[in-house]
Amino acid sequence: MQETQLFEQPWLFKRWQKNRGEIMYFIPNQSADLGSAEKQIQKSRNKQLRELFPDGFGIHHAGMLRQDRNLVENYFSRGHIKVLVCTATLAWGVNLPAHAVIIKGTQIYDAKRGSFVDLGILDVMQIFGRAGRPQFDKFGEGTIITAHDKLSHYLTLLTQQNPIESQFLDRLADNLNAEIALGTVTNVEEAVKWLSYTYLYVRIRANPIAYGINYKAYQMDPGLEKYRQELVIEAGHKLDQARMVRFEERTGYFSITDLGRTASHYYIHYNTIETFNELLGAHKTEADIFALVSKAEEFEQIKVREEELEELDQLLCNYCELSVAGGVENTYGKVNILLQTYISHGELDSFSLISDSAYVAQNAARIVRALFEVCLRKRWPAMTYKLLNLCKIIDRRLWGWCNPLRQFSVLPGHVLSKLEEKKLTIDKMKDMRKDEIGHMLHHVNIGLKVKQCVHEIPSIAMEANIQPITRTVLRVRLTINPDFKWHDQTHGSVGEPWWIWVEDPVNDHIYHSEYFLLQKKQVVSKEAQLLVFTIPIFEPLPSQYYIRAVSDRWLGAEAVCIINFQNLILPERHPPHTELLDLQPLPINALGNREYEALYKFTHFNPIQTQIFHTVYHTDNNVLLGAPTGSGKTVAAELAIFRIFNKYPTSKAVYIAPLKALVRERVEDWKIRITEKLGKNVVELTGDVTPDMKAIKEADLIVTTPEKWDGISRSWQNRSYVQKVAILIIDEIHLLGDERGPVLEVIVSRTNFISSHTESPVRIVGLSTALANAKDLADWLGIKQNGLFNFRPSVRPVPLEVHMHGFPGQHYCPRMATMNKPTFQAIRSHSPSKPVLIFVSSRRQTRLTALDLIAFLAAEEDPKQWLHMDEREMSDIIEMVKDSNLKLTLAFGIGLHHAGLHERDRKHVEELFVNCKIQVLIATSTLAWGVNFPAHLVVVKGTEYYDGKTKRYVDFAITDVLQMMGRAGRPQFDDQGKAVILVHDIKKDFYKKFLYEPFPVESSLLEVLADHMNAEISAGTVSSKQDAMDYITWTYFFRRLIMNPSYYNLDDINHENMNKYLSNLVEKSLADLESSYCISVMEDNRSLQSLDLGRIASYYYLKHPTVSMFKKKMNADCHVEDLLSVLTEATEYADLPVRHNEDQLNSELAKRLPLEVSPHSFDSAHTKAHLLLQAHFCRASLPSPDYATDTKSVLDQSIRICQAMLDVAANNGWLVTALNIINLIQMVIQGRWVHDSSFLTLPNIEQQHLYLFRKCNAGGKKSSSKGYRGPVECLPELIAACEWREDIFHSIVAEELQPTQISQAWNFLSHLPVIEVSLSIKGWWENAPKGKNEILLPNVNTGLRDEKNWTQLHADQEYLLQVNLRRIGLARNKGKYNSKATTPRFTKAKDEGWVVILGEIDKKELLALKRVGYVRNRSTISLAFFSPEVTGRYIYTLYLMNDSYLGMDQQYDIYLDVIAASIAAQVNTEVSDAMSDLAVA
Repeated sequence: MQETQLFEQPWLFKRWQKNRGEIMYFIPNQSADLGSAEKQIQKSRNKQLRELFPDGFGIHHAGMLRQDRNLVENYFSRGHIKVLVCTATLAWGVNLPAHAVIIKGTQIYDAKRGSFVDLGILDVMQIFGRAGRPQFDKFGEGTIITAHDKLSHYLTLLTQQNPIESQFLDRLADNLNAEIALGTVTNVEEAVKWLSYTYLYVRIRANPIAYGINYKAYQMDPGLEKYRQELVIEAGHKLDQARMVRFEERTGYFSITDLGRTASHYYIHYNTIETFNELLGAHKTEADIFALVSKAEEFEQIKVREEELEELDQLLCNYCELSVAGGVENTYGKVNILLQTYISHGELDSFSLISDSAYVAQNAARIVRALFEVCLRKRWPAMTYKLLNLCKIIDRRLWGWCNPLRQFSVLPGHVLSKLEEKKLTIDKMKDMRKDEIGHMLHHVNIGLKVKQCVHEIPSIAMEANIQPITRTVLRVRLTINPDFKWHDQTHGSVGEPWWIWVEDPVNDHIYHSEYFLLQKKQVVSKEAQLLVFTIPIFEPLPSQYYIRAVSDRWLGAEAVCIINFQNLILPERHPPHTELLDLQPLPINALGNREYEALYKFTHFNPIQTQIFHTVYHTDNNVLLGAPTGSGKTVAAELAIFRIFNKYPTSKAVYIAPLKALVRERVEDWKIRITEKLGKNVVELTGDVTPDMKAIKEADLIVTTPEKWDGISRSWQNRSYVQKVAILIIDEIHLLGDERGPVLEVIVSRTNFISSHTESPVRIVGLSTALANAKDLADWLGIKQNGLFNFRPSVRPVPLEVHMHGFPGQHYCPRMATMNKPTFQAIRSHSPSKPVLIFVSSRRQTRLTALDLIAFLAAEEDPKQWLHMDEREMSDIIEMVKDSNLKLTLAFGIGLHHAGLHERDRKHVEELFVNCKIQVLIATSTLAWGVNFPAHLVVVKGTEYYDGKTKRYVDFAITDVLQMMGRAGRPQFDDQGKAVILVHDIKKDFYKKFLYEPFPVESSLLEVLADHMNAEISAGTVSSKQDAMDYITWTYFFRRLIMNPSYYNLDDINHENMNKYLSNLVEKSLADLESSYCISVMEDNRSLQSLDLGRIASYYYLKHPTVSMFKKKMNADCHVEDLLSVLTEATEYADLPVRHNEDQLNSELAKRLPLEVSPHSFDSAHTKAHLLLQAHFCRASLPSPDYATDTKSVLDQSIRICQAMLDVAANNGWLVTALNIINLIQMVIQGRWVHDSSFLTLPNIEQQHLYLFRKCNAGGKKSSSKGYRGPVECLPELIAACEWREDIFHSIVAEELQPTQISQAWNFLSHLPVIEVSLSIKGWWENAPKGKNEILLPNVNTGLRDEKNWTQLHADQEYLLQVNLRRIGLARNKGKYNSKATTPRFTKAKDEGWVVILGEIDKKELLALKRVGYVRNRSTISLAFFSPEVTGRYIYTLYLMNDSYLGMDQQYDIYLDVIAASIAAQVNTEVSDAMSDLAVA
């Protein structure tokens, strides 16, 4: 008899076969592994299986354990089981073919209908499909045993092909909800279209009658539009009723609710949501929650079987800790019992119960998670807490009252039971020693293991600092300190997730909640994390709020922090805004100057400009103008500048803008309008552009950044042009509250200080967005009431309509993706043909957003509707574009704009957008400040960005969002602007409040007070502790301290408290500076003295921890590699962004670079800076375009840090270190290693070309009598060999390079500074003839010790070494003078310069150092030095080091024969008048 699969009971069949004596047909064939199979089967807990197997029978159904099912499947396929009796599901689940298949009975029980139904034809076909084993049989046999009346039905179905009908209608509501949540369906029209993509639609059209559509209706509506619409509307009403979506039938629009999103995310049926709506409340017990979960529709198919009732009763008594509603007779009662039994690790006997229990456990975890999110969104603290605990109880299978150590499998059960008996809590055990725990448990050795587990339970300590922003909004700064030991086996390798929320116990409400991931690295390094968020407060003030942190995975891991409002002082109420008066617009001829009038294209000033005109143009009053973006504040600045030109033509105006891009924009505009048309000098002064002193002295208008002007005005006593400034215009002065705000604060404080000392008042004009506390700002700026104009945010030349949408989701990237469809719809509805600006947080987001928009466009009739120019013209432009993503997006009329684009690409995009050739521009947030591109519609897609420092997504400052919105509405084209803001839903309330009500500006000076204090002490402005106190009273911080003391942690504003607070502040700052070796406090404990490191920090604009680090890490013998580490450790690089996943890129990059870095620090900004500089020297390819921008910012800072390091080395007299620092500067500027051949700095010359120079022996060529003969090994030798002639250079390299490449290389080579050096010593010699006080030194290259080379000096005398420099080769270079060095690899223009060092090699001592500027023709440098005190022979060495080129340095030995000096000489210590002016470095 062949192997058979029989689909029903095996017992009768077996007995019948025995009676007939045919049982031997089924007994398994004896074989080697039959014995082991029998042993395995006998171990099974399944009694029936054990009894049936020896006779060749097996059973298989879902109620069996997985391991038993596996055994049966295995032994059936091997032939040990001849007859397998199973349920119909096996046909689908497991591929077990047999020779014959018998279906015994065709009726199955349907739990949903509660009755028997016919087996579906699909099941029959699938079962019959198992008949016939391809490797053994030529044919298979299928038998169906059914009721007589069903026979023809099954015959027909088997012989005729029967189509599969769609079951989609049953779940239409749930699927529609998922699409709405995803954003793919937003209205009825789209839903109808979406249905046309389903299989349901295909079947309805093929077989309408099966779906209840009669023939007539189908004839009238062949596309089934109406039918689909009815289906959608019906489903929409269902969802609306369940509060999962908001459906407005009139407009046909769907909008998802939190409930709908949660249902979609956790795959919850809408009937279950309706049950939740009905039964869920803010105060339910755990038992109620279990009852509620058990009633979910997901458990409907679980049925209560008669044979299970007794076991369920036992389970209810033994394992259920909570009361069970509904008892054992109901489905929901059974579900509840099974869930509680599962948590209690209860033993189940019945196989059907085991199967049901697994199903219940899997689904309950998901449903409870959904309930948790629902309650969190409803802001119910008690329920949120209970449900989160319940999620963990189900996941961990552990009741909440058990000891949390039960979560560790390494601890034996009896130990855990003892812990619970002794009531030992985690906190108690933390304080106990391991042996104490061991003794208490009567098991000494287990103490260590328990102690380890106690310390592995996640635990955090929280500290909250509250700052009132206004009377209704509090900012909370929450510091989180991890307080547990990380173990990968316990915690994984990523992080521990926590939920943090702020609850009001009185009103039973959650005001803020967020998901927070504590990363492994932060736990291991015990690094404190800072969370900043805002919460509302109400008057009268509540007594306290709680901040609760609960672990997402661990029971018993939670922390509470109390926010107490006892000592909270709320800020003063803000004065009202300036009303916009209804004035007649002023014509521009009010300027009274034709030249000025010609600068403007308009004929009349706008209402704001009209109202402020008199004060700004006709008075010298200080002015603060607060008005929304786009209201013409730049014109106000120009009016103030014109007044200076009119009244004080010899004075200077300074315009400070916060970003280099803004400075550049202003300079480009004013170079045309003010320089060309008015003949006034405009000078740009930024980190990128530093003009020479002459240009600054001659400038009428200086446009600069805050940091640059701060650095310059620090030395105001020595700089006459700073004292000539008559007006200081600060744009975007509201950025005082930003991280760069302190610089603005210091500038204004210093300006007021300078004014009070020079008695020539400087006018200050501040421009900002609308402010809440403008009065404080005005008081500080010394502005009277008539100079304060603070208009409302709504006073815009073009009114602004703002739409706000909140999006849920803990994770940033998926949340951004869900915003793409709403962005597309916003464009379609608000600005179908006018310009649109979309702001995103990163370059990656510009690309992803553009690609999604293109995908949505592809579904439209005209995919290129946003391209407003001829496609062929656009193709020509696309060919010129370098960026591959931009090439793709421009074709669809979408531009990208971010710092990673090539300069030319950016210009193309800007031009196309400004001229409306492309309609949509997707830009990073910096564009909002950088360039003035107004659009009709602005979409702010997300208000967070990834902060590399904290490794988290943080919020944009409110000013940034206002600035972005301000770009909406173009005064000359629109009568209304539109802004759509898409935010994380938990931030929606905050943005709603402050986008319509101005944000108060607070000071952020405190964090950087020490650095600014150091600058003032170095400048001599502050010389005692009292001066430091007085200095603080000049600042804006002091004004705000009085107005909003709680913000700055001041409890009371009485005189004594205030003094104590300021005194502590000063003491702390001075202590920081003292520990960084920047200042010293004198013996009287009052006077302050600046030290060398402090002066260096102030001069080079460095933070004090940086110079402190120099002191600790630099020594007399630093190699270039050590110095590179010191350079990149500077605090200035701490802000270099390390973006998401860049630690992996850094790890890959490190493998390709010569110097090793710590493998544990790839996510450190300092390590990244180190790698970028190495890549710069190796000219290695970078892993992403972002790295090119990052390299630029690293190089920007590097030179001033290196120059400061050089000063430190010179101060300490470290010769080797100083020379290596200069080498490092050369490397940074030329982008080569110092040990590389200097030929490699020539453009287009690579390693493989060096043989050309080795081959070239100039001696072999014809050359003039003065020609250089010998091997060519360095650049000066190459220049000499070429005799300044391009044709000779051409002949050397022609075989490898193209003519254009040769010309570039020659251009570089011919501009190199070749300097001829002659030396002399000035001083006093005893027997020298009168009037002769100078001796010329022979030019001795190192190593030639001839007797006539020695120069006699007297011991212990001051002498002057004169170094005469003469540049050669320029005459042949057409006499062009250009002080700029050729630096193709360096980002900024760099002036060529030299460093002259006098040192003594034997002692490795630096005696004197002097920096020299560009040597145009001739230059003389004097170095003062003292001759040694002890007589004898000494060799000094003079180094002439170039600060821009590798390979151009020179060194000369100076042989000194020191003889004793007579008394007369010792008396005569005055050398010359010139010497008194010398400063010895």
